[in-house]
Amino acid sequence: MSQVIVQNETFTNLLDDLQIPDYTPSANAQQLLQTEGRYIKDLKINVSNVLNNTQYLNKKEALLLAYAVAVNECFDLLKDTFSKQAQQAGATEAELSEIVACTSLMNTNNIFYRFRHFVKKDFYSNQPAGIKMSIMMNPVLGKEFFELLSLVISSINGCEMCVTSHEQSVLQHGSSEARVLESVKLGAVLKGLITVLS
Repeated sequence: MSQVIVQNETFTNLLDDLQIPDYTPSANAQQLLQTEGRYIKDLKINVSNVLNNTQYLNKKEALLLAYAVAVNECFDLLKDTFSKQAQQAGATEAELSEIVACTSLMNTNNIFYRFRHFVKKDFYSNQPAGIKMSIMMNPVLGKEFFELLSLVISSINGCEMCVTSHEQSVLQHGSSEARVLESVKLGAVLKGLITVLS
């Protein structure tokens, strides 16, 4: 498929909103730009809503969660822009580093606990996990947000045990179901965005 020059105003505005004006369209983006303008409009609205029109997340929190999704999906373009935007919103280097560490840890746990859940054998379930998780003890991001982040990444990675555990934990640390839902929706929308852009 020949490369499409971005002439779709909605898509250009989406890229401007994301602060990635020099983006070269992927094959997925090119396919949409050729025929499916309706979805591009939906995507722009959805992305704007989860990043800019949140009721239960402040700007810094939304951008840190967005950064975590980009880290989880190994998508450098959005990692760079969300890292910069999060810093502009007040995020520290220590917080950004903890996002990477937590996302890495959740990938480890999601695979391990998903395996246990799928197989359902006493032998595997009764063995100690033996996975070091000291960063969970006193997180720079605070317990509630660390648990919220863990929940979002676990939701993306599809680990039922981790989702259930972190949803309970984040509520015990003072969060609300509305905040949980808004955060998971952010993760879902950005995962969809990455599907188009990558």
